[in-house]
Amino acid sequence: MNETMELPLLRERFYRRERRSVREAREFVRTALADWGFGEERTDDVLLCMSELATNAVLHGVPPGRGYRVRLWLGEQEQVRVEVHDSGDGEPGVREPEGESGRGLLIVEALADLWGVGEREPGKVVWCEFGQG
Repeated sequence: MNETMELPLLRERFYRRERRSVREAREFVRTALADWGFGEERTDDVLLCMSELATNAVLHGVPPGRGYRVRLWLGEQEQVRVEVHDSGDGEPGVREPEGESGRGLLIVEALADLWGVGEREPGKVVWCEFGQG
């Protein structure tokens, strides 16, 4: 961790409702984690969970013609919080997988230290947090 940084740090970016945006969001998060010197042992977990949350936003949470926002925090305890904001209805939750779908939040639940769903107007924010490892 770079000791000259003042915490907390925040980065955010808006993405269109397109499948390729998930890859772009993953690279955005990867760059921020590297810039912040966040522990490499947790980077893959953060990236996988962010990808799952962004994919859920694209497939289920973002109405046509809209987009979603990825917000990334590095907190004072050197934990990372990933938030995916969308304007869609519904409340995400862990459920039984159906065929190829339904595993995203199971993965987030298994890998993240904490995760949850918050309200925003309109829509919701799905978040997860990771310590240094």
